[in-house]
Amino acid sequence: MVSIPETTISSSNGRRPIPLIGMGMGMLVEGSDKVKAAVVEAIKVGYRHFDTAAVYGTEKALGEGITEALRQGLIKSRVELSVTTKLWCNSTEGHLVVPAMKQSLRNLGLDYVDLYLIHWPLKLNQEEFKVPIPKDCIAAINIKDVWEGMEKCQNLGLAKSIGVSNFAPRKIEEILSFAKIPPAVNQVEMNPLWQQKKLNEFCKKNDILVTGYSPLGASGTKWGHNRVMECEVLQDIAKSKGKTVAQISLRWIYEQGVSFVVKSFNTERMKQNLDIFDWSLTEEELNKISQIPQRKHVYLIGSLVTEPNDVMAEIDADLSFQ
Repeated sequence: MVSIPETTISSSNGRRPIPLIGMGMGMLVEGSDKVKAAVVEAIKVGYRHFDTAAVYGTEKALGEGITEALRQGLIKSRVELSVTTKLWCNSTEGHLVVPAMKQSLRNLGLDYVDLYLIHWPLKLNQEEFKVPIPKDCIAAINIKDVWEGMEKCQNLGLAKSIGVSNFAPRKIEEILSFAKIPPAVNQVEMNPLWQQKKLNEFCKKNDILVTGYSPLGASGTKWGHNRVMECEVLQDIAKSKGKTVAQISLRWIYEQGVSFVVKSFNTERMKQNLDIFDWSLTEEELNKISQIPQRKHVYLIGSLVTEPNDVMAEIDADLSFQ
């Protein structure tokens, strides 16, 4: 079993450890039994951080997987795991945050999560998530009210740490201007073809850990692409080192001083994705990767709306920050 390195983030109890690699739970397309089994396998392999969200439909299966791992003695206590979930956009109003957090805990079968994130800086006026999303269902949020709701979640002990996802510096600066508890994490798309250099620098200056999602491009999803796996620079480096393109990409992210979440329900790929710690990229290889042309991402919300509105245009401009 691989031991995954950790870093620390701010929490209700001072600094709190978090593994630098997490298992992404993604959208529920595999079936809850498969997700549950994958969680158990991931714990056997060495994963100790699991990243889900209210909208994914995997909270319940993740909780069941944790319960099964405890039953099998794979872990002695829930405290050995770090669990992240996210506030969905239909609950991004101040008075809805705590109830949404409590519902996620019921789904998970847990008393608390280690990290709770605002999934996107927008409001969806949909009781149930349906696509395509009409543009008139997308609205701006009152970030001050929503963040106060997030702070209540931490103060009540429902979440040990709080943070954001898909937030650009401008929106984070707004939170920092009034927050009693600053964001501990910002989860954003990050890979060698979307390197987030300026955003990572900004977050480091403000003691905010960047967590990269879609580190391999999320191929096979509506919002993903094959560009990472098909990148000739990464393929050449992988061939010369006897590694996979995925391992080169993940090692690159690891060397940026951030954390990341990667999704695979295949046990062998789970193991390969953790086989990145006993070797490193050379300075020449890092320079080659740094020169890869950056390709603007195709993000989840933007790929599911009927057409953009002013809120979407603003988010698009913010997330293009490089």
